[in-house]
Amino acid sequence: MLESGCKAVKEGMLEKRSDGLLQLWKKKRCILTEEGLLLIPPKHPPPPQQQQQQPPAEPAAKIKELHFSNMKTVDCVERKGKYVYFTVVMAEGKEIDFRCAQEQGWNAAITLQMVQYKNRQAILAVRSTRQKQQHLAAPHGPR
Repeated sequence: MLESGCKAVKEGMLEKRSDGLLQLWKKKRCILTEEGLLLIPPKHPPPPQQQQQQPPAEPAAKIKELHFSNMKTVDCVERKGKYVYFTVVMAEGKEIDFRCAQEQGWNAAITLQMVQYKNRQAILAVRSTRQKQQHLAAPHGPR
């Protein structure tokens, strides 16, 4: 996402619940863009900017991209103590649990960016449909 020139809207730390048996909370450095959410292990170097060379394939595999095109909803599960617990539901049904300090507002920021992304996609779809209709309705020269 950053390689394609998307600017960071929000950066910081989030905790993600692991998929394993123990379901431990693991800190992830997160970058929210207009296209989705990047999850980076805290000790991992920052993702490359546009002009830099691509990093070797191995470290890049550690960066997880949650693209808005694959995201269905962001559900705020509960506010408990100093944390907000929320779940990102992916299109294929996978649920990813997160938590952050209440004042950080990650769930709201992710939701807002996802809605804006979906709105942009809907506008593009409508424009595309209109262009096709206009093309079909336009006369194709004298007969």
